[in-house]
Amino acid sequence: MKKIFLLNFVLVFLLNIKAQEVIVLPKPQTQGGMPLMEALSKRKSMRNFDSNKSFNNQMLSNLLWAANGINRPELAKRTAPSAVNWQQIEIYVAIKEGVYYYNYKNHSLELVEVGDYRKEMGKQIFVGDASAVLVYIADIEKMEGANEKAIDFYSATDCGNVCQNVYLFCASESLATVEIGMIEREQIAKRLKIKEKAKVILTQPVGYSK
Repeated sequence: MKKIFLLNFVLVFLLNIKAQEVIVLPKPQTQGGMPLMEALSKRKSMRNFDSNKSFNNQMLSNLLWAANGINRPELAKRTAPSAVNWQQIEIYVAIKEGVYYYNYKNHSLELVEVGDYRKEMGKQIFVGDASAVLVYIADIEKMEGANEKAIDFYSATDCGNVCQNVYLFCASESLATVEIGMIEREQIAKRLKIKEKAKVILTQPVGYSK
């Protein structure tokens, strides 16, 4: 019994070493890449991921900036459009070490929970093989003046804009990705510890093709 307890303690200790509380991402590489028309021609959904490959911090930086990072610092404007400039779409990232919140204002990842929960972000088996799974949340509190119909419509529309950014980034970088709607939203919301007035919209696994 003591050996089991000690083993569990060591495992938790090691996980906490690997999962940093805050990951300050390097500056995104915003030059180069595939020409837009070529990326559009190669954009597709792919569901086969190499489970043995992880993203380094530079790849995470580029991916998240492309998804919905700040591209006009002087105006605090972002790479994906947002109705009424609500900026209600938030991104969480599930990687091997833990689940993180993407703080776009300072381009960093903030630890939510230690542990590998990638497979919880979709019902399909392949989701857990992705290097990272992006989770898109709509923060309803930011949508001032919107009724229920507008909340649903614009949350879905703005989330779609972010998804397409990721699709084009993946096409440019020869990565695999697919958007996932068949998910356990209540379970994910609990895992991410999101506020009551927030909605889980979609998830999007991203990784290297098998």
